[in-house]
Amino acid sequence: MSTKKEGKFRFNIIIALVYIVGIMLLVRLFDLQIVKGAEYREESNTRLTRETTLLPARGNILDSSGNKLVSTAIEYNVEIYKTKIETDVLNNSLLAFAKTLEENQDKYVDNFPITINPFAFKEGLNAETWKAANKIDSSFDAEGCFKFFKDRYKVTNENVEDARRIITLRYAIEQNGYSNTKAVQLAANVSNTSFAKINEMSTSFPGISTYIQPKVAYPYGSLASHILGYVGTINTSELEKNPDYSQNDSIGKTGIEKVFEQYLKGKKGIKQVDISVDGVVTDEYVSEEAEAGSNVVLTIDADLQRATEEALQNNIMDMQNGVLADATTADVGAAVVINVKTGEILAMASYPNYEPTHFIGGISSENWNNYLNDERHPLTNKAISDQSAPGSTFKMVTAIAGLNSGAINTGTRINDTGRYTYYRDYQPYCWNRGGHGWQNVTQAIEHSCNYFFYETGRRAGIEELEKVAKAFGLGQKTGVELPDEIAGVLSCPDVDSEWTGGKTIQTAIGQLYNDFTPLQMAKYTAMIANGGKNLDVSIVKSIEKADGTQVSRNEIESYVNQVLKVNGNSGEDIEFDENNLNAIKEGMRGVTSDDGGTAFAYFKDFNIEIGGKTGSASTNTSGNANAWFVGFAPFNDPEIAVAVFVKNGQHGGYTAPAAREIFAQYLGMNASSINEDMTAINEWQTVT
Repeated sequence: MSTKKEGKFRFNIIIALVYIVGIMLLVRLFDLQIVKGAEYREESNTRLTRETTLLPARGNILDSSGNKLVSTAIEYNVEIYKTKIETDVLNNSLLAFAKTLEENQDKYVDNFPITINPFAFKEGLNAETWKAANKIDSSFDAEGCFKFFKDRYKVTNENVEDARRIITLRYAIEQNGYSNTKAVQLAANVSNTSFAKINEMSTSFPGISTYIQPKVAYPYGSLASHILGYVGTINTSELEKNPDYSQNDSIGKTGIEKVFEQYLKGKKGIKQVDISVDGVVTDEYVSEEAEAGSNVVLTIDADLQRATEEALQNNIMDMQNGVLADATTADVGAAVVINVKTGEILAMASYPNYEPTHFIGGISSENWNNYLNDERHPLTNKAISDQSAPGSTFKMVTAIAGLNSGAINTGTRINDTGRYTYYRDYQPYCWNRGGHGWQNVTQAIEHSCNYFFYETGRRAGIEELEKVAKAFGLGQKTGVELPDEIAGVLSCPDVDSEWTGGKTIQTAIGQLYNDFTPLQMAKYTAMIANGGKNLDVSIVKSIEKADGTQVSRNEIESYVNQVLKVNGNSGEDIEFDENNLNAIKEGMRGVTSDDGGTAFAYFKDFNIEIGGKTGSASTNTSGNANAWFVGFAPFNDPEIAVAVFVKNGQHGGYTAPAAREIFAQYLGMNASSINEDMTAINEWQTVT
């Protein structure tokens, strides 16, 4: 019985507590809604809280010495939110804002298509379409349309310049739409002076606020533009693939900027801003800090990159200007410099280049059309996205195939009689139609004897040629950390089911279906220089996070393979008999050092020995040919390999001047001016 009474007592206590809590809540609710309701409503109506995005600083792109090839600059911008102010207050505020910017030579948004003094529509405007879109009487002239907007925005200023200032900004606001939570940008990249004044006089500019936005900057201008790439506003298809981005975000479009976007972009932050109903900022605080993007460190050297670009451009200009005889149609080219021991790319030039600064904030129609309509395709990286037959620069492949297979040896001599007649259906001439006479492999490379390599290619067979070329990575993507690399084509029965012996000997001198990129040719040359060691070609040295830690090499390689959809490195190690390798290298030394060499005219006074090979590859029946030079230096202890390619350069030797300047820059030499001996050139200008 006692237990029942105790249970009932506890139950009554619980009921009492519930009633007490309920009464307390009702009292509090009454106080909030009835007693202090008006006060809280007034406070709510006079304060707005907005959440804004803090954009992170994009990561820098640096060369191997730490020079910032792409950096982040701070840009001061101005925007406006919708506030509860009278129209005349808004108009006067916009006028004061416009004059403040003009006083400091800053610009604000001006898309209003009517100019004054005299009244006129801006050039290029379809006035009738524009009037219809804005529901303006079609009979109105420019002055009538101006008055239409003056009435529409209730602008009372009689001064026509002031009226246009207000109308221009009101028009921008109307066209872009703004609200309590959506701002409209009124000005970008204003000066420090304007930025400070707008902040100091915030009460005079209701609804107008400033913000800092990091912007990509290119301190070296167009240097390495094809490597670095550019950023631009994200488009619809990119947005679908990257749902974590917003509509107005920037994203890497090409080059390193594109491939390493996920590392470079950083992480956005969040800032809370309290604004009174009349547009004055009352408080702001960061609820989530923005995180800067990671820095990408490249293997290239800025000084060598500049020298390589200048050497290539000067070489092509000399061709166009007739300094190098009959190559006046030369128009595009590429040059690549590789470390023969590590595979690191030290320089990569593509001509013509472009200005990545043109794309900051959106490229103009004029600049975009100029790039698109240029038949030289300046936005294309010719070093990895263009291909050509290598011509005689392929002859080292044929020599190695012959030596490694036993088809020839270093003592084998072949008599070049001028015309190769082994096959009845295809009997080509050597470039020296009179023949070179008896040649061994070293001499054949030095003199670029087609006949010798026709015979060597026939003896070795197409399977051996294909095997050696593949080991060098020719006709395959290298896997370099850049977008749009092409594989090229290796001439072999896989691309032609109706193979003949005549096609084998054409392949042996770097013609027929052979088409390789300058980067592939540089790697191939580097592997000859280092004794056959395969190279993992790379242009990215490291990635440094904002916290100072580095991304592991395995992570970088896995990421690149996934983004570019490649399967790692191409090629494989090649085993050389030392005597065979020396015979080939000696032939390449003779190209630049002996008076019978095809590039001797340009290296005869060079103080350091170079191993090289020239090549010209016919492109059509009109007689045009693409020109190549590949080489390595120093000869006795190679450090770098160079490949230079010029479309319509006509003769391989014509690209040697560019290679000479590149070697001189790397080796710390002052490249002296070369006095062209046109008589000497005429003696070898048809050499491949």
